[in-house]
Formats: sequence, C-alpha cells, structure tokens
Amino acid sequence: MVPNLTPDRRARLALFAPTIRYLSTTEVHVYALAISASVLLSFFPFCNVMLSICRNMLHWNAAESAIYLALNDFFPGEMATFLKRNLAFYGGQLQWTSMVLLLFTANGIFEPLEVALNRAWGEVENRSYLKNQLVALGMIFLCGALALASLILTASSKDWIARWDTLNPMQGWLNLLLFKLAAVPLSILALFLVYWLLPNRKIAPAKVVLPAVIVGMVLEGLKYVNMAITPYLQKQLEHEYFIFRYSVAILLWSFVASLVVLGGAEWMARQEPRPEAENGGI
Repeated sequence: MVPNLTPDRRARLALFAPTIRYLSTTEVHVYALAISASVLLSFFPFCNVMLSICRNMLHWNAAESAIYLALNDFFPGEMATFLKRNLAFYGGQLQWTSMVLLLFTANGIFEPLEVALNRAWGEVENRSYLKNQLVALGMIFLCGALALASLILTASSKDWIARWDTLNPMQGWLNLLLFKLAAVPLSILALFLVYWLLPNRKIAPAKVVLPAVIVGMVLEGLKYVNMAITPYLQKQLEHEYFIFRYSVAILLWSFVASLVVLGGAEWMARQEPRPEAENGGI
C-alpha cells in the first residue's frame, strides 16, 4: 500500500514518473544501445586522435598528462591503467584510419540520438540522410573542440601549479580539482548544444539550459557511483567476459549515460506546451 504523501511530494513524483515510464520503453532502450555501441567504437580512435594532437602537434606533455587524468576520472583502478598503458604504447601516431573511424563511429552516435530527441519532442519527421550527416559532422567537431579545450585548460593549470613549489604536496588534488572546474562546465555546454541543435525543430535556447545543467551534474555524480562499484563490477565482468571486460564496461556505462541524456530530453520536452493543449485538445 502506497504511504500517504504530502502534496509537494506527489507533485515531484508526478513530475518525474512519466520520465521513468519513458525510460522503461523498448524504443528508448534500442536508441540507448545504438548510441552506446557507437560510443564504444569511437572511444579508442577519439583517445588516439586527442593523444596525437597533444603529443605531435602541440608538443605539450601537460596536455598529454591531462588525457590520462581524464581517463582516471572516468575509469578508476585497473581499467585506467590498462587504457593508459595501451594508449601510450600504440597511440600517439595520427593515422588516416583513426580519423576516418572516428568520423564514422562518432556519426553513429548522433544519428540515433537525433531520432530519439525528435521522438521525445513529438517530432515525427527526421532530417534527410544528407542533412543528418552534415549536422552530425558539425556536432563531432563542436564536441571535439570542447574536449580539446578542456584538455588545454587542464594542461595550463598543471603548468601553473608546477611553478609553485609550496603546492607540490597538494598537486594531485589541485590538478583533479582544476580538471573538474574545466571539464564539467564544458560537458554541460556540450549537452546544451546537443539538446538545442540536434532535434529537427526549433528550440528556444533558454529552455535547454536547466536540463543541460541537471543532466551534466547527474552524469558527474554517476562517475562517483562508478568509482564505488568498479571493484565489484570488474570482478563480475572478468568472470563473464574475461579479456573483453573493459569493452563491456565502456558499453554498459555508455548505455546508462545515454538513458540519462534521453531522460533529460523527455523531461525538457514535456515542459513545452503541446499544440493540441494550446488549442484546447486532449
């Protein structure tokens, strides 16, 4: 039996219950799985391209270290060590195959994401294939530029901290703090651009700000959940998937993150008055 709830709690429950129902639908899970599969395919080419830019074009060791700091933030423990070891050994040489793979697989992220956002907004018509590819290409460069900006800001802060000998005992914590100060706002900005530009309809930018901030903070909170359960999760994945456990971990967390992003889109779209409601329809 449902306990008695205050009017405020009932209102909050009514606000998020439709989003929970939306996330439990088969269609949304199909979108999230398609997005997460493309994230897995684009992850290593993306890291390789970023590492090559920092190492061979910028010749900036602090920026390269910022990439490894980001990996530690997303994937703690043995997984981060595995990724850093393989990127340091195999990565750093920019090849055309990495660029082509990144463009192709990253495009696969934005294509199902556009369709999912259109459905969340009640938009039945998607962009044409050519327009979709052009928009996805633009989003790839925008999000890539934001990721690079985050690395550059983090690297600049590391260089600044390194000049202060008195800060050496706290250098690790300060590097992580400054990385967060750079990465979280830029992640929120990336979400803002996705919510604003990707759907096949005009959306007022002001309506996108709050959902982008909320979803960005939820995704940041999920990192700490990941840190807490990683030891247990990795043992289970090693038992079930053995050498593929790290790939499966990326896929699983990308799936969860995709559901959070899509849930934020549904909640945002639900705040917009529907045309039938404005005309007195049901």
